[in-house]
Amino acid sequence: MLKNTLLLLVSGLVFFQINAQKKNEAFQLHIRKTQLPIVIDGIVDEKAWLETDVADDFFMVLPMDTGKANERSEIRMAYDSKNIYLAATFYNSVPGKYYVESLRRDFSFGKNDNFLLFIDPFNNQTTGFSFGSNASGAQWDGTMFEGGRVDLNWDSKWVSKVKQDPEKWVVEMAIPFKSIRYKDGVTEWGINFSRLDLKSSEKSSWTPIPRQFPTASLAYTGVLVWDAPPPSPKTNISVIPYILGRVTSDFEGERTTQEKIGGDVKISLSSSLNLDLTVNPDFSQVEVDRQVTNLDRFELFFPERRQFFLENADLFANFGYPTIRPFFSRRIGLGVPIRAGARLSGNLNEKWRLGVMDMQTESIDNLGLPNQNFAVMSLQRKVFSRSSIGLMLVNKESLRYPQDTDSLRTVFPKFNRNLGVEYNLASFNNLWTGKAFFLKSFAPSRIGNGITQAAHLEYKSRKWNWRLQEQSVGKKYTAEVGFVPRNAYVNINSFVGHTFFPKNEQGKLVSHGPKFSSSYFFNEKMKRTDNLSELEYLLSFRNRSNFEIGFTNEYVELLAPFDPTRSGKDSLAVGTKHRWNAIKFGYLSKPQSMFTYSVSGRYGGYYSNGNRLNLSSELGYRFQPFVSLNGTLSYNHISLPQPWNTTEFWLIGSEVDITFTNKLFFATLFQYNEQSRNFNLNSRLQWRYKPASDLFIVFTNNQLLHPNNDESWSLTLKFNHWFNW
Repeated sequence: MLKNTLLLLVSGLVFFQINAQKKNEAFQLHIRKTQLPIVIDGIVDEKAWLETDVADDFFMVLPMDTGKANERSEIRMAYDSKNIYLAATFYNSVPGKYYVESLRRDFSFGKNDNFLLFIDPFNNQTTGFSFGSNASGAQWDGTMFEGGRVDLNWDSKWVSKVKQDPEKWVVEMAIPFKSIRYKDGVTEWGINFSRLDLKSSEKSSWTPIPRQFPTASLAYTGVLVWDAPPPSPKTNISVIPYILGRVTSDFEGERTTQEKIGGDVKISLSSSLNLDLTVNPDFSQVEVDRQVTNLDRFELFFPERRQFFLENADLFANFGYPTIRPFFSRRIGLGVPIRAGARLSGNLNEKWRLGVMDMQTESIDNLGLPNQNFAVMSLQRKVFSRSSIGLMLVNKESLRYPQDTDSLRTVFPKFNRNLGVEYNLASFNNLWTGKAFFLKSFAPSRIGNGITQAAHLEYKSRKWNWRLQEQSVGKKYTAEVGFVPRNAYVNINSFVGHTFFPKNEQGKLVSHGPKFSSSYFFNEKMKRTDNLSELEYLLSFRNRSNFEIGFTNEYVELLAPFDPTRSGKDSLAVGTKHRWNAIKFGYLSKPQSMFTYSVSGRYGGYYSNGNRLNLSSELGYRFQPFVSLNGTLSYNHISLPQPWNTTEFWLIGSEVDITFTNKLFFATLFQYNEQSRNFNLNSRLQWRYKPASDLFIVFTNNQLLHPNNDESWSLTLKFNHWFNW
């Protein structure tokens, strides 16, 4: 019933989009070709800038979206045969120092005075590119997807320079045409500019954007009008080889050395389609996972951090929901060497997007693990103003078993495949969003042949935000290359929230309001197995701090034995039923302070009529812009009847991030998890001696603090270089 209602609602919204006009089409900035030289030095004194149009008179987005910005901003743009040039000047009406977190690339948006550029070369209001800088010159760049999200894992070669004084700060940029993808012959692109000024707590945009949406929302871009089509893109080939040396010591104390070479190749097949190849890839410079306290009954999710899998990841990784992903790249090559891989991705035209990836892993004879091939194909077609229809095929194939036995084929099945179709709804004004998808799995045995489906609809206006969602996963559905921690269930969940705005728009409190959410799980016979209901109240302040308090009610019927402490003690029996209530709170401090912090807590019932107290905090201090210190603390106190009794454990982490310049970085991360008795240290020195070319020195130490105090460590030196043709 709910599924049919959702589909009717989604279908009923279609007519709103068919003839929808772009919201801010009247905002146009003309860009002209210049024959005059432009030097990227942060000083806007070249004659070329006198001949450009100016984008100014920005609109305020936060704290309120009811008028023009108080902080004055001016943007100028020009181009020549090789580059797009931009000069931005940001004046200060509020005296004081600039706020920046560090000089590290791809900074945290909310913790820096910054400027961001959003461009939509295909004018499809769905995909694009973002470039930016903070007030000390740290760069930001990423690809845009889903109409307003930015993937910062994409790095490109471009240059920028910042100059600042007490009255203003200025950034100049030169973005090579070969660094981005666009359709040949087009003279209108979507474009917008965003500024965050922490001194005045003001976020502003060139075009008007409702406050509930990010300034990255491509539905609200203006138009960049070219005096002639940009230069026709040429084939661009980049080769990025690497060489490394590594010394490791395992838990048994055996020391080994390794020398390794490999690399990547990037080929632009067309103005908007890229081919990426990798041979013998290495990911030793990748950050380690952040440790967490695990009190969950199902598998935890840890994000992908490897660069090759992150670029254009939205084509592959966003199909489905966070708990129903047919493709999850961390299933590939963790603990198993990757031989080679290829990825073809990009826009076929303004309506079609394509992503194809193929990876080959090695065999491990002593485990009986065969060579395995992982292939995924994603095809998207834009429909109406901003919606899309997608098709995905995922295939995992086992090849050349070390010993071809029935037992090995049971442990490592011959194949596992997923085929799915998905519809993504995005209205022209971004008020309505939604999704509906269907997936079918295929496996050698009947156990792995199942289906899953889900749908949701969300409405987000200035004052109201609500969502209705249903999803079901069949008992026989399998996704060996995906992330589906739970099977054999039907879930119905929803939330509704309302925002109030005080009459005094200049007061300390900007907005406040309640939010109620509820999630019910049923088995395939529609018998309830667990549910969670939550009532919260949220307050947002002008200085960008916020506070929330909430009450939760939870019910669980265990479907499998479960240790409620996850510490190796006894387990609760299958079929036992548990109910409890709890209160929670959270506070996030203002980002303008050198010392920042957040604190959260939860106290209430737990399994078997027990109690659980959790207190967590994140602390930060910065000596801007060079040093950032961060610490995390989490404490759990669990009181249960025998045999668990009282269980306590801490999770402690600290991070030192030093940015000597915007090209030389050092970071070290320390983590201690009392629950798993694990200590971890990861230190990394990075020197970006040329754009996209790096030298890394990485040290990792891991200790298991049980009776043997086992320890492993590694030291890696890695060098890579980006060659362009």
